[in-house]
Formats: sequence, structure tokens, C-alpha cells
Amino acid sequence: MNATFSRGKGYLLTLALFAAAIPAHSETAEPLRQPVAKGAYEMAYSPSQQALYVATSGSRQLDKGGVVYRLDPQTLAITQAIHNDLKPFGTAINNKTDTLFVGNTLDSTVTAIDVKSGQVKGRLVLDARPRSENFRPLAPRELAVDENTNTVYIGGVGEESRIWVVDGDKLTLRHTLEGLGKHATGLTLDTAAHRLYATGGDNELFTFDTASNRLLGKVKLAEGEHFFLNISLDPATHRAFITDSKQPELLVVNTEDGKVIQKVAVPKSLAVLFNPQRNEIYVTHREAGEVSIIDGKTYKVVKTLKAPTHPNSLALSPDGQTLYISVKQASSRKQEVAAPDEVMRVAL
Repeated sequence: MNATFSRGKGYLLTLALFAAAIPAHSETAEPLRQPVAKGAYEMAYSPSQQALYVATSGSRQLDKGGVVYRLDPQTLAITQAIHNDLKPFGTAINNKTDTLFVGNTLDSTVTAIDVKSGQVKGRLVLDARPRSENFRPLAPRELAVDENTNTVYIGGVGEESRIWVVDGDKLTLRHTLEGLGKHATGLTLDTAAHRLYATGGDNELFTFDTASNRLLGKVKLAEGEHFFLNISLDPATHRAFITDSKQPELLVVNTEDGKVIQKVAVPKSLAVLFNPQRNEIYVTHREAGEVSIIDGKTYKVVKTLKAPTHPNSLALSPDGQTLYISVKQASSRKQEVAAPDEVMRVAL
């Protein structure tokens, strides 16, 4: 599971994540781009429904809530709109229970949606402390699901970040992982090894044992000005791929000892996703308007996809032959976008 929120003032940080399934296409096929809605963030794919779900927050000024759109994974046509009174940003799906979890960043809440019916199953407030001019509750960002235990891990971004461990069935808080420091944004899960990894704002990589909810260790990845934003895993080779939104490089880290294996020269990065079927790494570069395809063996950039204006989050088909990219339009807090954000489909 992986993924990304666009960084701005406060805790709205862009991210990326998860899986989509469509048949493979010819390598010469042109990427398909389709407009979806304003405020498109993360994606998740349901094999049982053969559908790609996209969380969208709508207009910052005009819309109180947001919409989770169901897309046809071949045509990217909208087939369903699941309205939510809270704005959805991050996503994760439990395909065993057909439940889509969305993080409501602005409301410190997680919402569970039944993908079969499109109905909201429940909601949990993660940080009930009131927002004020001088205080902001922790902001849910990345979500990861252990389908075997039906546990949802949700990163809460703030000055004292934490990870909420939530019962995916009852939607109740099981545990809280503390001590992550400021602005811990990246989050990913190795369910087979019972390991949870997170990146922190002090350039650290945290490793937790999900069986005991115990912090196993933290490693300083680098000194100086960095922001290690998102993380994706190759569990078979104990590698973590970590994006940096402040420096033009992607880190490859050994998860067993925390040592940096490689620094891949790429533009400043946002989302990252590893493809085990092709041994490739995909990285979005928001400012550059590009997506890098990196060979997982040589760490060479083998292809650069143009995805203007701002490529955001990533998703893969289960066969690893199709890549999905959410693409945001240019905007600012003073100037909202006029056109909807898009989803782009690329045959690999």
C-alpha cells in the first residue's frame, strides 16, 4: 500500500496509494486522461467490483463535503458518485470485507464505505480536540490496511504526530502509536512480517511491530533540509523507497538496518509505488509535471512520463501492467482551479 496529499500550509499534504485492475494494453497505446472532479487525491481499486475509487474534496470555497467517485478502470468513466458530508483525502481498502476507508483530514476522522452498496458503514473521530486559531487537531493522512486482522493504520500529522490503530469492523480505536515527532507523513505496511513503517519530519524512519504495537527502532536517514514524504515497500528484498519533496532524489533504504542503499537522482518527489511484477518504481514529481519509471535492479530512470500539470497519487492494476495517476490542476489558496482534476491511465 502506498501512496500521497499535496503539500501546502497546514497539514494538507498530498499523497498517494493503491491498486487497480484492467487488462494489459499495447506499449504503443497512448495514455488515457479523463477529468473527474476538483480536489482529486488518493485512489483505491476493488477487485470484486472491478472499479477504481477516487477520493475528491471538491471546491475549498463552495463545497462543504466531498465525493468518492467510482470509475470504470478501462474507460475511466464515472459510474457512481458516493457523496460524503466530510471531505475525503486518503484511501485504503480491505478487499476481504469490501470496505473502503477514507481519511477526512480536515475533520480528524476516518469513514468506512461499503463498496458493494456505496453506503457509509460508520465513522470514527480520531482527534476530538476542537480546532482554533492557535491549535489544529492531528490530521489523518496516509491509511494502510492489514486485511488478515482487519486493522486500519492511520497516520495523524501534527507537531506531535501519531498513528491510530483502528478496528476495521467495529471502527473503534484499538491502540495509538506515539513518539513520531513532528509531521510524520509517510506510512506503509508489511503484513507478512508484521511491520509498520513511517517517515517523520526529523528525517527519520520508524519501524513498529504490529503484533505487539511496539516501536522497534528509528533511524536518521539524512541530515540537513529534507522532507521524506511517502514510502513504498519491496518486502521480498527488504527495501523501502522514500520520496523527498525538498531534495532531487529518491532514497532506497534497507528496512532491516535502516541504511541507505541508493540515492536515485530524480526531481523533487511526492508519491512512490513499487511494482513487484515488473521490478519497477514509479515516482510522481509534482513541480516538474512528470512521473519517473525506475528500474528496480539498476535504479536507472528508464522512462519519464509527462503528466502536466501536477501528478499526484499512484495506483497499479493487480497484474502490474497498468498504472493510474491522479493529476491535479494548478491552484493556490487565493486562486481555485476552474477545471476538474484528472485521472491518467498508462499501459506499462
